[in-house]
Amino acid sequence: MKVSTVLIALGGALVAIAAGAYFYANRHPEIAAITPPSADSFDAALVERGEMLAGIGNCAVCHTAPGSTPMAGGFGLPTPFGTIYSTNITPDEETGIGSWSQEAFVRSMRKGVDREGRHLYPAFPYDFYTRVTDEDLQAIYAYLMSLEPVRAQAPANELDFPFNQRMLMAGWNLLFLDEGPVPDDGEKDDAWNRGRYLTEGLAHCGACHSPRNAFGAAVRSGDDAYSGGEAEGWFAPALNETNHAAIRWNTETLANYLIDGWDRDHGIAAGPMRPISNDLYRQPEEDVAAIATYVADLIDNGSDADVAAADSVRERAEGLEFGAEGAPAMPTDPVLTRGAEVFADQCAVCHRADTYTVPLALTGSVNAPDARNFIQTVMHGIQPAPTGSANRVMPAKGLQIDDEDLVALTAFVRSRFGPGDAWDNLDETVRTLREEAE
Repeated sequence: MKVSTVLIALGGALVAIAAGAYFYANRHPEIAAITPPSADSFDAALVERGEMLAGIGNCAVCHTAPGSTPMAGGFGLPTPFGTIYSTNITPDEETGIGSWSQEAFVRSMRKGVDREGRHLYPAFPYDFYTRVTDEDLQAIYAYLMSLEPVRAQAPANELDFPFNQRMLMAGWNLLFLDEGPVPDDGEKDDAWNRGRYLTEGLAHCGACHSPRNAFGAAVRSGDDAYSGGEAEGWFAPALNETNHAAIRWNTETLANYLIDGWDRDHGIAAGPMRPISNDLYRQPEEDVAAIATYVADLIDNGSDADVAAADSVRERAEGLEFGAEGAPAMPTDPVLTRGAEVFADQCAVCHRADTYTVPLALTGSVNAPDARNFIQTVMHGIQPAPTGSANRVMPAKGLQIDDEDLVALTAFVRSRFGPGDAWDNLDETVRTLREEAE
């Protein structure tokens, strides 16, 4: 055997031994099971506060399977490594967290480790929840333990080897988990600090609105933080100075959007953002306003809003709408012409200058750097919700428009109402999204 081969083998063995020793050293002990506490053993005010905090954390969004009981788990979260199913977080003793002590619950939120000492996958965003204070975690625990227990076993995760080996998460945590709350910034006001605490912690906005590296970790710092990401086949727009909105977001418009699910200069919440706004609609306005304050600062990067510029963009956008005086002539390119015909047949009745809809030229889906959000919205529509935007509904058009016409419609809308550049690979994007929806 060659010396080089022996050295490689020895090196591999040393790496394996070191990795094994590290994983062993970072194992977590099981925390003893408890008898579920009765719901009335918790202070009512603490439970109410926990319910509010769970709403800001959008716990029910991921821990509720379609058509199932809230918080009973079973929702499939697609990741590049496979599908991970959310767990039951009702106080059922066998299939939920009824046997979890407060200590076990706090450990899971801070370290990503369950009661039995097994590592959790960061599809559960404990790398954000670790920022939450002990007091707030205790309130959330009280709220969850006050729920009606539901017996529901989540499906097994669908992960290939080696990603199905939970101990790998010990290494992931070493690289990417920065534990503990972040102290306030003394140079910022209370609203900003509260907003940062919620945005970087419970609300875990960066889990969707930041890109992820090859290991599936959200980028948390630097220029790429909040530079846009993905969520369930949708594009999550940037929440920093690279945000693509036609009119710059500010604290007021962000608060409108987060609370009511729409804003007159930006459009309506759709896709994975829709249930987020539904949750935030029920939360204290001062907390939602604090989130808006912090995010607006990320987007604005300290510059002053230009009211005159916003008025100019709004005037141009309204002039592009169907039926507007002096609106552009119909295109002559065959694909765009067909897209204009589809638009006139399927869309123009609502998206005209004399309707209540937000001008398409202002919407995030039309100004986004790729076409996914627009296509998803056309295919699936925007469903009514019990929020301030309940009457702002868009019917799904996926069954009325075939792939060829959807490509043409998408190209036309981007050309007519968009910022100027065409979207690439529309055929492939439409085909992929249609397959995912089936």
